[in-house]
Order: sequence, then structure tokens, then C-alpha cells
Amino acid sequence: MSSKDWIEKDYYAVLGVAKTASADEIKKAYRKLARESHPDHNPGDPKAEERFKAVSEAYAVLGDDTKRREYDEMRSLFGSGAFRRGARQTGQPGGMPFDVSDLFGGASPGGGRFAGGNISDLFSSIFSGGAPGAGGGAPGPARGRDVETEVALDFDDAVRGVTLPLTLRAPGVCDTCHGNGAKPGTQPRACPVCHGAGVTTRNQGAFSFSEPCRNCQGVGTVVDEKCPECQGTGGVTKTRTLNVRFPAGVADGQRIRLAGRGEPGERGGPAGDLFVHVKVRPDELFGRTGDDLTLTVPITFTEAVLGTDLRVPTLDGAVTLRVPAGTPSGRVLRARGKGVSRRDGQAGDLLVTLDVVVPARVSDEARAALETFAAQTPPAAREHLDARVRRFS
Repeated sequence: MSSKDWIEKDYYAVLGVAKTASADEIKKAYRKLARESHPDHNPGDPKAEERFKAVSEAYAVLGDDTKRREYDEMRSLFGSGAFRRGARQTGQPGGMPFDVSDLFGGASPGGGRFAGGNISDLFSSIFSGGAPGAGGGAPGPARGRDVETEVALDFDDAVRGVTLPLTLRAPGVCDTCHGNGAKPGTQPRACPVCHGAGVTTRNQGAFSFSEPCRNCQGVGTVVDEKCPECQGTGGVTKTRTLNVRFPAGVADGQRIRLAGRGEPGERGGPAGDLFVHVKVRPDELFGRTGDDLTLTVPITFTEAVLGTDLRVPTLDGAVTLRVPAGTPSGRVLRARGKGVSRRDGQAGDLLVTLDVVVPARVSDEARAALETFAAQTPPAAREHLDARVRRFS
């Protein structure tokens, strides 16, 4: 089916549904009509066969959300069947006659330029009269592409911040021709086909169609003698080194954007951006949760029972933390301001998790001492469990 068919045929009427019908209603109507007009149920009936083809064609459009939307837009713009093949239509009195065959180049269904295409293909060129893009005219400067790279940082560098040289291999402006693609001593000349506009325009019926010039690829200029370094492209692959500042507290998986450090633009356009993906190597001691550092420290059973002063490392030295008597395993002590620095000048904390270590073996003397200790201490409170245990005894 062609775009002309979309203008001339009312697929909603073919299926007997309203324009506001839901997808389920359209499907239901199609199945009903397809069963009634199927050639297997109507052998030797050419009218039924044509009816079946029309129903199938209508459902192929209305049963597809994208095609249905484009079909509605086209018929809304052209008056839902107001144009007939070869019929002249006049808008206001004295207006210019319009022939729908002008729009499609007088081609038969399925053979025109836009046959089988969608509305976006059709109207991307209609009414332009100039170059692609807003406002028409020659193609403007093109922004360079963004560049992405990955950097692995040590844990300490990520917490404190660091400046590192970053070496990249990426397209850059040719130093020999300075980006114009011409051999030194020569200059590009205006394209003889588009006369420097970068686009070509042709008239068809009442409309103008514009497209990028094929002779100069839309640039507007041609190079007679190409630069020996870049072969006329204006760009070469370069190795460049940038000093990149990673701020204090940069996290694993964070992406840093460096504006204007990507590929250079074309025809004087702005450069793209450089995006650096940060990977932070794990530390052998410290973990990290947001702006807080984490650390697990083992203590003995007696230290947990009697209490002790615990000396623990930080990124800036060591601090002493008081372990209260009777501290359970898993308790977290906090060293304020010993975590990751924030942009406001403050810092997170160091969170120290205490892990009470139970020895696998003890000496006879230690066992006797523990038995004496057990006899002198109250049992653990397990009354809330005893009732449930008795139920299964």
C-alpha cells in the first residue's frame, strides 16, 4: 500500500469502527470480518476475496500503533479523503488548484517515491525549500562527538582527591591543513553543484524538495588537492594528554564530565565533551558507605567484657576509641570527622565495627577460669524461648 492509499481510503469505515476505537475493538472487528469474508468460506466469490483483502489492508495499518498514528496525521492534514486521484481541489476562492498526483509524482500506488513509506518520510522534505535543519540554509557547524574513557583510582586517591595525567587517542584537527582537508598552499572551493549551499533543491508539482548535496556531502565545498596527512578528511587520530582533577570523595562508578574536551567539531563547530568513568580499587582495610569509612576490628572476649582503649588506624594517622565494658560483638563505634571529605569542607565519619573473637581452643587453666567465671555470672535471658521449646519436648 502507498501513502496515496492512506489519503484516499478510510480504513476505519472498512472495519466498521469509530476513529476513537481501542486496539482491542479494532482487533475484534477485524477477526469478525476476516472470518466472514475469508476465501475458504466463500469459494469462487471474487467480491468476498476483495473484501478480505481490504479488511486485511485496513488492519495492517490500524492494528499497528505507529502506522495508525501516522495514518491519522496524514488524513487529518489532507482532509480525510478530500483529495481523489486526479481530482483538482481549491481551498479559498481564487486559490491555487492542487492535484494529489503532484504530491506523489503521479506514480501509481506502490510505485511513487513515498510509496510504502510513512508520513515522517513524506513530510521531512515538504515545505522546506532549504537545507535540513531549523531555518534552512547551508549546514551549520557540527558539534564534535563526546568521548568516553575509564580511569582506575587507588582508594586513598579517591577519598582525598588527586590530579592525574590522562592520555587519550581520539580524532583531532589535522595540523597540516588545519582541518580544511586541502593540501598546503591550496584552498577548498565552492561546490559547483550546490554553489556552496550544501543542499540541492528540486521542484515537484507545488512543492520544493531539498536534500544534502551528493557532490560535496552537504559540506558546501570540494577539495581538488587533498591534504597528504589526513587524505582530505580534515582530521587525524591524535594522542593527547590531559591533566584531570578528580575531586575528593569521588566514588566508584561515578562519571565526571569535562566540557569541551571531546572530539573537535566540524566546520568550526564546538568540541564535544569528555566523560571519565571512575573505578575505585578496593582498600585492604577500609570500606566506604557514602561519606563514611568503615573498618572492622577484632577484640578478645575479655576486652569486650572488661572494656579497653582501642587504637585504630585512619587515613590521617590513628585515633583511640574507648570500648565500654560489656560491649557485644557487632557494636559500632564512631570516630567523627575521620571519613570522606565533602565539598562543604565537612567530612564523614569512621565507623568501627567490633568483632568479638572466640578462641577455638583454650588451655586447661583458661578453661578452669572460664568455668569459675560462668558460675559467678547470671545465665543469658532465654525465658522467651523456653515456652516454645517445651512445646516440642
